[in-house]
Amino acid sequence: MKKLLFLLIAFLVFTNVNSQILDPVKWTTKIEQKSEGVFVLTFNAVIEKEWHMYSQFTPDGGPLAMEVVFKNQSGNFSLIGKAKESKTRTAYNDVFEVNETFFEGKAQIQQEIKLTNPKLNKIEAELNYQVCKEVCINQSKKFTFQIPANNAIVAVTPGQEEKVLDKVVLNKKAVDTIKTDSITPGLGESNIIEKSEKEVVATAPENTPRSIWSIFIIAFLSGFAALLTPCVFPMIPMTVSFFTKQSKTRAKGIRNAIIYGISIIVIYVLLGILITWIFGADALNALSTNVWFNLLFFVLLVVFAVSFLGAFEIMLPNSWANKVDSQADKGGVIGIVFMALALAVVSFSCTGPIVGTLLVEAASNGGIAPIIGMLGFSLALALPFMLFAMFPGWLNSLPKSGGWLNTVKVFLGFLELALAFKFLSNADLVLQLHILEREVFLAIWIAIFGALALYLFGKISLPHDSPITHISVGRLGMGLLVLTFTIYLIPGLWGAPLKIISAFPPPMQYSESPMGLSVSGGNSAKIDLPEGGKIGPHGLLVFDNYQYGLAYAKKVNKPIMLDFTGFACVNCRKMENNVWSDAKVLPILKDKIVLISLYVDDKRDLPKEQQFISPSTGEEIKTIGEKWTDFMISKYKTNTQPLYVLTDLEGNSLNTENPTISYVGVEEYYNWLKAGIAKFK
Repeated sequence: MKKLLFLLIAFLVFTNVNSQILDPVKWTTKIEQKSEGVFVLTFNAVIEKEWHMYSQFTPDGGPLAMEVVFKNQSGNFSLIGKAKESKTRTAYNDVFEVNETFFEGKAQIQQEIKLTNPKLNKIEAELNYQVCKEVCINQSKKFTFQIPANNAIVAVTPGQEEKVLDKVVLNKKAVDTIKTDSITPGLGESNIIEKSEKEVVATAPENTPRSIWSIFIIAFLSGFAALLTPCVFPMIPMTVSFFTKQSKTRAKGIRNAIIYGISIIVIYVLLGILITWIFGADALNALSTNVWFNLLFFVLLVVFAVSFLGAFEIMLPNSWANKVDSQADKGGVIGIVFMALALAVVSFSCTGPIVGTLLVEAASNGGIAPIIGMLGFSLALALPFMLFAMFPGWLNSLPKSGGWLNTVKVFLGFLELALAFKFLSNADLVLQLHILEREVFLAIWIAIFGALALYLFGKISLPHDSPITHISVGRLGMGLLVLTFTIYLIPGLWGAPLKIISAFPPPMQYSESPMGLSVSGGNSAKIDLPEGGKIGPHGLLVFDNYQYGLAYAKKVNKPIMLDFTGFACVNCRKMENNVWSDAKVLPILKDKIVLISLYVDDKRDLPKEQQFISPSTGEEIKTIGEKWTDFMISKYKTNTQPLYVLTDLEGNSLNTENPTISYVGVEEYYNWLKAGIAKFK
């Protein structure tokens, strides 16, 4: 009896260890009547420790954003605004180079609705979301809200909700990324490379300030760049001289200059506040990741760039400047404030494109980023006026105005033009048009920075340039620096990683030739791929169709490695980048096994005849991703990615003691591979 009990306990423990059907988020809901025909639907979540769930407002190019879907909306009710969220956190993801927004510990989602069908008695809702730790799970949960008759609040207990186990539902960006045979990284689930999820939780708070600080520093440097434009630089000595001459004492002159500088800061910060208030902190981020807004930003930056290059000037109406200038004559603090406003209006042709670019970039971060950006910009703009008023003798050391100011303006124009194509690339990646692939993007940048180098060397002349008899040492040095950068970009056309600018061009896989170009002859390398085979990470032959992969494995008589992965799985990318690339591991993956990568978030529909009801979950399996997810759950009793399985040609696991492996280090992964391959007959 004792022996039987021992065996039963051992069996239960073993089953518990090896069954990894995880569900780290527990939901409850309630419905509350706000007014006649208006209801508030509330979803409350408790998230297990060390897990995090992504927000609706996490940007494209990052993890899967949460979706709130209402099934029976048409003709029954309308949504009042977008669903509101409780407090979230933001951390920088240095794999996908975006600021992720996520919940920890708990979350609340609220959606207001207005009934249009008075006979409606229930509302059917669905939450599609991604929750991650060291692994990632894509989940969909269904809820039914009963419309209250007399009671204003109805709570739904966890037992009343319909749970859909690991049904893979993607947002639009993720759906779009799988319309091509290319594997396009850009969706992620955590934020720190080579750290355990526990370390991620501990370090995430430090990442958010760094992101804000980076915005502030970029804005501050942009403010100094604006100082060196023809619209602003000549005003420094004029303004400081005005304060020193009009003030009866030096102390009063310093005070007036400080008020002037503070006024400049206040004006630009108010602009940042206004932008944030009009669009909303979260909406800015959502807009910045939208295809049409990326296209709009591209057009705006091209217009700004062409203006800086001298084609035309972007100016506010002269009547504005005249009205502001007339108010500045009143004197006193009010007059000084209007003088600062006059500076902003009159210098708009030079500062406007810089301010516009900063606001576009800050919008990509959402939150208070526009305010921080304007604070940094205005501080750099205001400091010289205040410092030169305190130390007027410094004015003698200022270089005289001249053609070099226009050179600075043109230089900024080239930078604006290069940055514009980043936004066009974002739109192209989302739509998967493959118009601006990596090689085309780099060719454009090479042309832009090559032309800039020629301009700095005096070989190209633009409108408003002064005649050049010689170039200064500083200009020569800058020209050499730009030329060096241009030469650095060229190998990228042949597949070089270009780590310095990794955040800007499309990923390596989003290119005309993911394997790079053949150096000899300059032609694309010709690779004979078996049926269904594709080029994957590190040039590996990979199949994303099980049947094609199995047929090839039987042909070459090699074991199979099943790679359960996802377009939205950053730890899958980390394993590929950090473990698969290892000098010991990569030769095994290339020569000893047949790699089959099964994407659990592949939203493409299965043919009608292949759709089925899952025996494991009871759910209807309609997409390719759902098919592979159900395969994981039914055969390997897990729902997490990444997951790796070594099998023979009959589908039997080769690693009998440890059939599957997930997010591990190089040594453990290498030993697991060697052990499994050794058992293949």
